[in-house]
Amino acid sequence: MTPDRRDFWFLPLGGCGEIGMNMSLYGHDDQWLMVDCGVTFRDPDGTNNTGYHVQMADPNFISSQSELLQGLLLTHAHEDHIGAVPHIWPLLRCTVYATTFTAEMLRRKLVEHNLVDKVPIRIVSPGDRFDIGVFDVEWVPHTHSIPDPCGLVIRTDVGSAFHTADWKLDPKPLVGHDYSKQRYQDIGQSGINAMICDSTCADQPGHSLSEGELYDGLFEQISAAPGRVIVACFGSNIARLDTLARIATATHRHLGLLGRSLINTVSAARAVGLWEHKETLVDAEHLGYLPRENVLLVATGSQGEPRTALNRLSVDRFQHLSLDAGDTVIFSARAIPGNEEGIEQMNARLRGMGVSIITPDTTNKPIHASGHPSADELELLYGWVNPTLLVPVHGEPHHMQAQSKLAKKSGIRDQLCGKNGDLFRIAPNTSIQRDAIQCNRLGVGRKGLQRIN
Repeated sequence: MTPDRRDFWFLPLGGCGEIGMNMSLYGHDDQWLMVDCGVTFRDPDGTNNTGYHVQMADPNFISSQSELLQGLLLTHAHEDHIGAVPHIWPLLRCTVYATTFTAEMLRRKLVEHNLVDKVPIRIVSPGDRFDIGVFDVEWVPHTHSIPDPCGLVIRTDVGSAFHTADWKLDPKPLVGHDYSKQRYQDIGQSGINAMICDSTCADQPGHSLSEGELYDGLFEQISAAPGRVIVACFGSNIARLDTLARIATATHRHLGLLGRSLINTVSAARAVGLWEHKETLVDAEHLGYLPRENVLLVATGSQGEPRTALNRLSVDRFQHLSLDAGDTVIFSARAIPGNEEGIEQMNARLRGMGVSIITPDTTNKPIHASGHPSADELELLYGWVNPTLLVPVHGEPHHMQAQSKLAKKSGIRDQLCGKNGDLFRIAPNTSIQRDAIQCNRLGVGRKGLQRIN
């Protein structure tokens, strides 16, 4: 199955009908582009009963014809978009394109796999536009919950697509670049056939909160807490960490980072000039000696993952620190669907230790902001870009159905809702071929990658 010069195709291998594990292909004139190459850390039903904690889409369809692959484009540095690159790249052996922070995060992963000097990485800047094989690719600056995110406009002689990846319309992202309404409108004026769009919060009304709106709520909770405060959030959210660093200074608390991914992300942000709070950070081994009321910790584990810092604290197995009755855990994150049971089990252990728990649902002021667009933002972007076809991705089926209905209501002529392995034809006609290829998963095991379904 190879596209000819009349065809422009979209083929998701992962991330369509699920949250995470994003991997997509665009095809035209005997060539392919891959967009994102991510992992997931659980099974679709949340049981993880395969035994493989880290899983990714099987790239066999394209790796078996890798000579046709012109490049791998990374939209941002979240694990579900770049985490599989060290495992998958040896099967692809193509150039990787990424913005500065994304490339720095990837480089650190490649070092761990002894690939850093083997993988060719081309650094791109938001706004760049250039040809990759037969594809004309433009990098469109977004705002999201991580620095340097970009959408992609992929143009061919027969059709064009705007691949949004993850995004939101944040007027005050705090760290990194802004989005441009004018640029989105210019893209729409240029003519876009299809928008391949993030569906994660399509079923949520209104507009997502800005990162700039969280300081007051977090400050109120942290300043009122009598003992240690541990904030659980996604370690890749540098803007949230920036807010917490400023609050640490304002409340005369020492800031500590618990969890390898947090420490690595801040190190990467510092390396590219996005972190300016080094004076507030305290090494983990010193935190247990500081007065409890002078400590603010940020910990991995907001989703109840077994190996993370907060989970280890909940079973008193964190090397440098134990929690005490009267300490406070603040969840500056919401549960990803499927993780609820693990989070509640962890919270029950924390409550049993006498630790107070604060969640976004128990506060008067906001302490968490989603990185994804709600319905009002989706409708704004539809109006600016004005595509003729909407393909929802990055969501479970009910999220994608919600976006399809919203797109129809907003006047987008066609909507195609499918799943991994379905072939979406953007040109010469609009159609979907169900189950065009078989989609499998790979798991990371002791003997390397293993096919698990």
